[in-house]
Amino acid sequence: MYRFLLSRQWVILTLIVLALIPTMIELGFWQFHRHERRVAQNALIADNLKAKPVPVEELTSPGHTVPRADYWRQATATGTFDTTHEVVVRRRTNADDRIGVLVLTPLVLRDGRVVLVNRGWVPAAAEQSAYPVVPPAPKGEVTVTGRLKADETTGASGIKDLKGLPDRQVMLINSEQQAALIGREVLGGYLEQVAPESPGNSPELIPEPDHDSIGAHMAYAVQWWLFTAGVPVGWVILVRREKRDQEAAARGETAGSGPGDGSGGGEGGASGAPETPAGDTAAVQATPSL
Repeated sequence: MYRFLLSRQWVILTLIVLALIPTMIELGFWQFHRHERRVAQNALIADNLKAKPVPVEELTSPGHTVPRADYWRQATATGTFDTTHEVVVRRRTNADDRIGVLVLTPLVLRDGRVVLVNRGWVPAAAEQSAYPVVPPAPKGEVTVTGRLKADETTGASGIKDLKGLPDRQVMLINSEQQAALIGREVLGGYLEQVAPESPGNSPELIPEPDHDSIGAHMAYAVQWWLFTAGVPVGWVILVRREKRDQEAAARGETAGSGPGDGSGGGEGGASGAPETPAGDTAAVQATPSL
């Protein structure tokens, strides 16, 4: 009764089931690994934000690639802002998801080297080709505290590094690009300013990264694995249903081919009308009327 499994439609269905099972198992592990990375990142952010700030020169140097272990590490830098080489970073959002620009100002350290400081967000100009209104950076020597971030690249951020932009506008925060423009040694990475606060909250300081939410990756992983268990169960149910349907059809065919289904041709009395002998009929016809 299981010969139907060799039919074309059942072979295709079975192959689909066999392909779905490992695929959904892999998707479950993919979501599980994303959950693990999110948990590890949250722990890293929390630890680095709680760590005591250190001089930025201890964490990075010109040409240095900031390792992931130092992301969001708090650092201090003392120097003078170079507003002549200040640029804005296009198409960035603030905490309210408004599109604007980030203000990137070089801070010249006491030894002559430079660290890039993301001073925060301001609205973009009405025309994209125009330079927006940017509150001036503090004059004189200042000490800035910020979160250390790695240089942005197209590969890591997905942001295209467009060419031919208006003067003093860029797409990425990249120390190598700015070193070529400034003509000084620039420390790798940049500082995301957290102190001192800007007068009138402009530029808007970048808020702390979220390190409390873990997302729904673990729930998605469990869902994929439940689907994995459900696929073979569903296949077995379909097979058993098909087997019952075929057995029922076979029993119906056997019953339909049996003797005497009462549809016609029995003995004479079966019609419900009495027979009249032929001789009697002739006698009736020969009797004259009175």
